[in-house]
Amino acid sequence: MGFWVHDASARHPERVAIEGPERSTTYAELSVHAREGVRDLQMRGIHSGDRVALPIDDRAQFAIALHACLLHGAVAVPIDPRLTDAERRARTIGAALELRGAPGCSDRAPPGTKIMMHPTVWSDAALRQPATLLYTSGSTAAPKPVELTYGNWYANAVGSAVALGLDPQERWLCAMPLAHVGGLSILIRSLIYATTVVLHERFDTRAVLDELMDPGRRISLVSLVPTMLSRLLDAGLRRPPTLRWALLGGGPISPALLERAAAAGVPVAPSYGMTEACSQIATFGMPLHGVECRIAGDGEIEVRGPVVAPGAADAQGWLHTGDLGRFDESGRLVVLGRKSEVIVSGGENVAPVEVEAVLCAHPDVADAAVFAREDAEWGEAVVAKVVPLPGAAPDPERLRAFCRERLAAFKVPRTIEFAARLPRTESGKLVRRELR
Repeated sequence: MGFWVHDASARHPERVAIEGPERSTTYAELSVHAREGVRDLQMRGIHSGDRVALPIDDRAQFAIALHACLLHGAVAVPIDPRLTDAERRARTIGAALELRGAPGCSDRAPPGTKIMMHPTVWSDAALRQPATLLYTSGSTAAPKPVELTYGNWYANAVGSAVALGLDPQERWLCAMPLAHVGGLSILIRSLIYATTVVLHERFDTRAVLDELMDPGRRISLVSLVPTMLSRLLDAGLRRPPTLRWALLGGGPISPALLERAAAAGVPVAPSYGMTEACSQIATFGMPLHGVECRIAGDGEIEVRGPVVAPGAADAQGWLHTGDLGRFDESGRLVVLGRKSEVIVSGGENVAPVEVEAVLCAHPDVADAAVFAREDAEWGEAVVAKVVPLPGAAPDPERLRAFCRERLAAFKVPRTIEFAARLPRTESGKLVRRELR
């Protein structure tokens, strides 16, 4: 296995690697840019293993800087431009350089300077080196750093290709945040596959809808979170002509949303993953190639395999996900929610995602979130915040009756409140602690 950018350039030099709204870069050009970037990083005193902070001010330039870091062996630390100064400082601690824009060939390099970069062929030791430092979404606790190795990323790409299939002419639409593992994985997988990333500056419902519905754009894959898919369906997404799969993850997926997508002819690949497992753990409920999943005695999902960040695993290699789950009768993994979010009401355990799925199935509900509120009688009471569909005015008691028909009595929200929107991270995850 040769190094990714060189392999891709050798096999498909004229193929577009990164297609942006203003410019596109072929693999031949990307290989040259990456080599020039390595020279620039060396002239700045950056060595293999050093951390390089990469603010994402321009997504196309960020992609080139990322590939230069990967080629050099520097650890890329993507920095979301929307962070506060304090958050940015926290993420750049330990970085040898903060690099804005794409690195260029430095004029300071004397003639004949040898560019030091990854060897032409990977070794086991090289695959164990850290490639990126990402931060978790922070939806349930403070964001924490996770180092993912080159081997983690390679195993992720192989596992995803086995799960979804791989079209040699793949065009993967990326409107996800690149500072999060779901968006960054599209850039790195496509590099390993030598396929094309269609890069949007951000998620815009109309722009993504137009791309998916235009056969001339030939979009074959898109990554979405549930709120994005819901907005696209609301805007009229129907039978996208060239789409093989919409990879759906980043949070709980309600059966009602999957039913809507199926009725609209949108092929959805439900996925479960997390930053510590390099984005994907299971797709269609089945663990990725090489990945083991088991359910601990307390119901927690535990994961082991080549996608797991070494620093996140225990001594036996198991990642304790903090998620509750079970296997259904066909052996598929069913995720029930976070252990830390379980509501204990009158001695009974309530998984918020189960109640949310029922509420979202109501025809007047656009979004819902369930959380605990202290209660003198029950210890914790089940409370729901509901976002009505435009023009709808659902009645709280009717919503409670709808829940009673589908849930045990102790799971029915004691209080239902309404909101214009719910607090979510940029990657679409619900920030449940803000509801309280």
